[in-house]
Amino acid sequence: MQELQPTDAYDALLDRIERLTYLRDAGGVLGWDQQVTMPDGGATARAEQLSALSGVTHELLTDDEMGELLDRCEAGSLEEDKQAVVRELRREHDRATSVPSELVERHAAASADAQATWQSAKADSEWDAFAPTLDELRELRIERADHIAPDAPTYPTLYDGGMPTLPLETVEEIFADLKERLVPLIDDIRANGDDLADPFVDRTFPASEQASLNEAVAEFLGYPDDRGRLDESAHPFTSGTQFDARITTRYKETDPLDGLTATIHEFGHASYALGLSDDAYGTPLGTARGEVHESQSRFWENHVGRTRAFWETFLPTFKRHLSGVDDLTVREAYEAANRITPTNAIRVEADELTYHLHIILRHEIEQSYLDGDLTVDEIPARWNEKMDEYLGVTPEDDAAGPLQDIHWTTRFGGFPSYTVGSVLAAQLTAAMEEDIDVESCIRDEAFGKLWEWQTDHLHRHGQRYTADELVEVATGEPLSADAFIEYAEQKFSALYGL
Repeated sequence: MQELQPTDAYDALLDRIERLTYLRDAGGVLGWDQQVTMPDGGATARAEQLSALSGVTHELLTDDEMGELLDRCEAGSLEEDKQAVVRELRREHDRATSVPSELVERHAAASADAQATWQSAKADSEWDAFAPTLDELRELRIERADHIAPDAPTYPTLYDGGMPTLPLETVEEIFADLKERLVPLIDDIRANGDDLADPFVDRTFPASEQASLNEAVAEFLGYPDDRGRLDESAHPFTSGTQFDARITTRYKETDPLDGLTATIHEFGHASYALGLSDDAYGTPLGTARGEVHESQSRFWENHVGRTRAFWETFLPTFKRHLSGVDDLTVREAYEAANRITPTNAIRVEADELTYHLHIILRHEIEQSYLDGDLTVDEIPARWNEKMDEYLGVTPEDDAAGPLQDIHWTTRFGGFPSYTVGSVLAAQLTAAMEEDIDVESCIRDEAFGKLWEWQTDHLHRHGQRYTADELVEVATGEPLSADAFIEYAEQKFSALYGL
C-alpha cells in the first residue's frame, strides 16, 4: 500500500466501512424478507445468500489493507469524531480477524437454517426437533469465542460481541439490585394488592381489526410512512436504517394489548434508527449503539404506552378500531395495560416487573449451557424449574418454554440488553422530566417533543461515545437500577393500593 497520511488513510478507511455497512444493510433486508414475505421454499437459497454475503463482509472487514489503514489512522492526530470511527472499527476488526472466514460462513448458514427449524419446532412444540440444531450452534459459537479470546470464558466473550462497551459487571450488579427489590414488591402485590380490571378476558378480537388498530397507533405516535412500514411476523422485530426502518408485530385474538404494546415497542426501536444522522449513514456515527437500543423501545412501550395519560388520549382511537369496547373506561384500559401477571410464561407478554426475572432466567441458562454444566436435553427441565422458582408457574409445553424466543438461532449473550433497556428507559425518563413535562406531552399528543429529546440526547450521537459514556452524556449519571426501582415502586404501589 502506498504510504498515506493519517487524514488520507482515514478517507480510504471511511470508503471501506461505508461499503461494509451497505452490504450488511442489504443482508438486513434479506433477513426481513425471510421472516415476513419469503415463501417457505426459499429457505435453502436464502441461507446460501446470507452465508455468501456474510463471507464477503467478513473478508472486507479483516483483510490486511483494513488493518494497515487503521494503523496509519491511529499513528496520527485526528479529530474527535474521526477517532471514534477508528475506535469502533478497530474493535470490530480485531475481533473479526481472529475468526476464519470459513467459520463465519458456516455460522451464518447454520443460523439461517436454524430459524426455519425453530419456527417448525415451535409450531409443533417439539424441543427435540430443535435441540440438535442448537447444539450445532453452541459448538460453532464456542469455536468462534475460542478464536477471539482463547484464554477467556465463553460467555463473557459472546456477551462482548453484542454489548462491548457496557461492562458485564455493571449488568450483573443491576440484576442483583433488581432481584433484591422487585421480588418483594411482586410478592406484596400478590398478597395485598387490589384487583385490577381485566376487560378483555374471555373475549376475542379479530386480527383484521387489530391490524387496523396497530396501523393507527403507529400513525398516532408519528411513525413516518415514507421511511417505514408495519407488517406481521412470528416474533416482532425492527430492521433498517435512518432511511428505511421497518417494524413487525403479531396479533393474539384473545388479547388486543399484546399486539398493541409490541407495535409501540418496535416503534421505539425504529425511532432510534430514524433519529440517527442522515449525513453520517454508512459510518459508526450514523449507526445506533446496540447496548442502549432497547431503552428506546421500552421507553415508548412503558413510559408512554402504558401511562394513564396515553390512554386518556388514545382510547377514542382504540374504540374506533375494535368492536365491543364502547363501554371501556380510561381506568380499565390503564389497569389492563399494567396488570401484574406472575403466572404468565411468555417473556414478550410479561409485565414490567416480572419481565426481568424472565431475562435473568435466560441469562443463567445460557451461562450454564455454554459452560457445559447443562446439556441441551436438560434445558426444558431446567427452564421449568427456574420458572417455578422465580414466578411460580410451569409452562404448558416447550413452545411456551425454551422455544418461545428466536434469539438463540442468532446469538448467545444478548438477553441482558432487555433489562438494561428497561433500566435505562427509566433513567432517561427521569432526566427528560427535568427538561419537559412528559405527562403533558403524552396527554397533548406532542410525541414529537419526546422523540426530539431522545434524538438530541441519544440518537444523534450514533457511536460517538461508548455505551457507558453515552448514558452519562444523556442523563448526567452512570447507569444504575436506581431510577427504575424508584419508578416501579411508586407506580405499582399506587396502582395496587399498597
